[in-house]
Amino acid sequence: MIQDLFKSKKELFADGVQTVLRAHENRNRRVVILKGNMVQNSRSASRGISARVNNKGTFGFASVADYTPEAAEMVIKAATENAMFLGKHSSRNVQLPASLGTGEVALNGEIIDVEQKLIIEACKTLDDYIVKKYPDLKSRTVVYTEDSQDKIIYTSDAHDGHVVIPRCYIYVMLSSETKDGTPIELFKALGGYGSFYDHFGNLEKYYPEIDQLYQRVMDKTEGVYAEAGYKTVVLGPNMAGMLAHEAVGHTVEADLVKAGSVAGPSLNKQVASELVTMVDYANIYEGKQAELPVYLDDEGTIGTDAVLIKDGILVGYMNDRETAEEFNVKPNGNARGWNYSDEPIIRMRNTAILPGKSSLDEMIASVEDGYYLIESGNGQADLTGEFMFSVNCGYEIKNGKLGKALLDTTVSGVAFDMLKTVDMVSSEMEWVSSGFCGKKQPMAVSMGGPNMRCKIMIGGR
Repeated sequence: MIQDLFKSKKELFADGVQTVLRAHENRNRRVVILKGNMVQNSRSASRGISARVNNKGTFGFASVADYTPEAAEMVIKAATENAMFLGKHSSRNVQLPASLGTGEVALNGEIIDVEQKLIIEACKTLDDYIVKKYPDLKSRTVVYTEDSQDKIIYTSDAHDGHVVIPRCYIYVMLSSETKDGTPIELFKALGGYGSFYDHFGNLEKYYPEIDQLYQRVMDKTEGVYAEAGYKTVVLGPNMAGMLAHEAVGHTVEADLVKAGSVAGPSLNKQVASELVTMVDYANIYEGKQAELPVYLDDEGTIGTDAVLIKDGILVGYMNDRETAEEFNVKPNGNARGWNYSDEPIIRMRNTAILPGKSSLDEMIASVEDGYYLIESGNGQADLTGEFMFSVNCGYEIKNGKLGKALLDTTVSGVAFDMLKTVDMVSSEMEWVSSGFCGKKQPMAVSMGGPNMRCKIMIGGR
């Protein structure tokens, strides 16, 4: 019904300005089981309509928490008036070209709601498995989260469409402590793109992953501190993905390039080893649907891949329609907003460093004295590419073999300097899609990578 409504409202789009009308719903579910007790059980949803109007390079935006014909008319009128008013006080005179043609993008799927009791039962089933098999744990937490988006987009001069992004996970968190009482906690995210039954109809398939998580927690209870310094390390896929997103990805978002990121003067220059290629995928990877596919962005641009680094050379940025025009390239569909009241900004989608030809075993065997760094709890980076990431799961490498587990530490460096030290890249490739990017507003993103051997500064005790 809202699609029919939007089609009829196109006649309200003002002549000579570019308009995007968006109906946007966010659905959230959350259940938390702590040591067998349910401590949270919530469902929520928000939805509304927004309009964004571009008048010769000056944008007007308006939104309202309503799904009615009157709401659509109101936001179109308000956004148009805002753009016209702001245009009177601006010297800009830039009209963006049509976004690579017009047409309609078909609905890519559906969001299937389930009863909350089924979610609770699934969480309790996993909790029962953990407590029965591993009673020696100090604590355990099982968390179900779902954050799905449903968007209907109609434009004056680009593509229209209805897109959904269903996403749900169960986080398993296991806790213990070292002999001296230092707390130890590791977690694993299970699930991904899709609805409840896409992932949690058969919970037994996740038992081996929980077993591995438990073993890593136990290894860490006997862990040692890393020796601080500039070390040869093997970064696991999660660490490589975090590097791709935080330390490199943000520097090559075109709005941040304009703000002065290190990627500005580095275009068409070597910024990494020739073994490193990095791509922001739209919706397909290796012939299969990407972890969090984006078929149409919030400006009506069809999603296509953005190649960022090719054989070590920085070759491109991620753009919206405005920055694509400024840099004289085609937009790839990177403009998205998290909520109906958020204007779309340049965001990553499925950002990854591509696999190479080595194996993890070969890489570990090649290191005499270093570390295998597997999981990062969080990270941060600035526009210079300087980064610092926590490491909450890793192991020593001694004489080409894995040694003791590491206690929590950090790694740091400058991304483009560190990437130049990469001398082995594995053929194994993994994706992580449970995270959020916090650039001005939340956004569901996925990141991926292989194992990589490189040199990095690691913290000690």
